[in-house]
Amino acid sequence: MDHHPAAVRLTEAAASAVQQHGTGNLLRIVLIVMVLGCALTAWFLLRGYKRKDD
Repeated sequence: MDHHPAAVRLTEAAASAVQQHGTGNLLRIVLIVMVLGCALTAWFLLRGYKRKDD
């Protein structure tokens, strides 16, 4: 199984962040990405429910 180079870099960056700063910063980053992802997903799903009253 071949690994995607971007995924390997992301994993290495996360491991480096944990070693340098502990798990607090990594957890913060994960939470921010989750919140942004949820907001973008909600926007994408809810934009289809707009009514076009012409």
